[in-house]
Amino acid sequence: MRSFAFLVNPRSGGGAAPKVVVPLARALREAGAAVEVTYTTSIDETPALVTAAVDAGTVVVAVGGDGMLSSVAGAVAERDGVLAVVPAGRGNDFARMLEIPHDTAAQARLLLAGAERRIDLLRATSGGSSSVVAGSVYAGVDARAGEIVDRSHWLPSALQYPYAAVRALATYRPLRCTLEVDGVRSEHRAATVVLANSRYYGKGMAIAPAASVSDGLLDVIVIEAASRTGLIRSLPKVYDGRHVELDEVKVLTGRRVTLWGAYAGGGAVPVGADGESLGSLPADPGDPLTVDLLPGALRVLA
Repeated sequence: MRSFAFLVNPRSGGGAAPKVVVPLARALREAGAAVEVTYTTSIDETPALVTAAVDAGTVVVAVGGDGMLSSVAGAVAERDGVLAVVPAGRGNDFARMLEIPHDTAAQARLLLAGAERRIDLLRATSGGSSSVVAGSVYAGVDARAGEIVDRSHWLPSALQYPYAAVRALATYRPLRCTLEVDGVRSEHRAATVVLANSRYYGKGMAIAPAASVSDGLLDVIVIEAASRTGLIRSLPKVYDGRHVELDEVKVLTGRRVTLWGAYAGGGAVPVGADGESLGSLPADPGDPLTVDLLPGALRVLA
């Protein structure tokens, strides 16, 4: 019988996480499993909580959104523990990629008897600091949309991402950037650059439709600059992955990507990762944003 250490962000999904945890923990305990639940909103607390759980031989269960998952996944991978994912955020894109169920009974069955598999992660490094990312790192209009989402809590959850996408596209500026994929350099005037491990971001957008979390490769999606109207009109194509058929979209694959640049008219470009800000894109080629693929880094129940 497995035992579980739940790490829960109570703010995820507008406070939805506790409502998800209570019936699931009850179902596991009724099945005879040991369950410990810890609520935390501090990334600084994560390593110590994960270390204690892994040392005790328990499965670490990340309950929250994609940002919560990424903050936990790196710590679990570093200690070669086992992670489970319970979606309770606004986007839940990595859980979507892993096909994690949403109903309590199916989640309990997965946690109790689900198979363990190894998946890839990403490591993003910039300005002397690094972080582990599960889904994707992105620079440009999508990172701007992420900033708008964070200020759109007044909207119903279902409307936050579409609203943010349209707002960001309506006000976007192209960025001039240099991209290196496994040492091969290219120059772009782009709306966005996405370095993806997972197929999905932005609450179900299939930004990298061919991506796999176990193929040992990064999928690099470059959407070249176009008119605002053209970008808005093509937005629906992103939900089913048809955007990669457009001439403005370039798709590359590799294991290491470096990226640097700035807005065409000057100014820093925002960078995001799994719904969280990573600051600004470096403009200095001597200190670029670097994203490395970490093959098979994490054991996960999925």
